[in-house]
Amino acid sequence: MHVVRFAEAPPYEAPGHHAMRMVRLQGREAGPSDTLWLGVSRIEPGGGTTLDASGIEKLYVVLEGELTISNGTEDVVLRPWDSCRIAPNEERALKNNTDRPATVLLAMPHRAA
Repeated sequence: MHVVRFAEAPPYEAPGHHAMRMVRLQGREAGPSDTLWLGVSRIEPGGGTTLDASGIEKLYVVLEGELTISNGTEDVVLRPWDSCRIAPNEERALKNNTDRPATVLLAMPHRAA
């Protein structure tokens, strides 16, 4: 068993992300994991990511607030407990268009299959 207390979750940064605080809950520098890692992002009003793609699947669950996810042609607003899968090589941009922070759970494999 490997426990990570939220208050002790290691922060990380990623290119193209702004006005966001990101921490890892499991995997990578947060501890052992064979297949995936979990993170939580707090996205401030106006914050988000640039439109970008990677070869790795991403799964998002909005825990608090409201978040707009775009694939470059379609925008979808997610609210608490809504989820979204971004396929490998699919572009995605996250944006908090509200005046309140949004909190998002992210699950990603360690590497492309």
